[in-house]
Amino acid sequence: MKTRNSNSPDREDTSAEPGRIVPDSNLRDIVPFTAGNRVFAIFAVQIDGTVEARIPAPLPRAANAILGVVCVRGRMLTVLDPLALVTGQPLNWSRSLPCVIALNGDEQLALAAETCRDKITIDDADIEPVAEDGHPSGPAVGLVRYGGEEITVLDPERLFASAMQRRERRRRRF
Repeated sequence: MKTRNSNSPDREDTSAEPGRIVPDSNLRDIVPFTAGNRVFAIFAVQIDGTVEARIPAPLPRAANAILGVVCVRGRMLTVLDPLALVTGQPLNWSRSLPCVIALNGDEQLALAAETCRDKITIDDADIEPVAEDGHPSGPAVGLVRYGGEEITVLDPERLFASAMQRRERRRRRF
């Protein structure tokens, strides 16, 4: 049986034999939220903050996934509908969004949510790729099963491109 080195990133494995030391896994925090009948999540390090009860200013001729613009802590953010990004079918949101999740990054994006939940910790190995070939083409990184629910983990780097891609498919080309 190995003894634990206090300077090591390894941790004691409590799921098997006592005292067994295993390498530290790739643990990450995600923040789950709901939209429609689906549960989504964003990695906690990619979130700038959350706010409640915001009314987005609509944008003319915007894609279905773009709900409008809101001000959060002095930043103007484009609010996206996660359900429309993943399924192509927008949710019928009320005028005032129950929760807005502000994201980090230069794209100035936010996600609309019906409810925001407390963050949970998962292992990278728990994320199942969404595409069969392992290369997701949409905004989702993969799926996580937690507490009997299937959670779609979104990638902020692909959100805006996904919103605009759906719009580009419908545009007539001359």
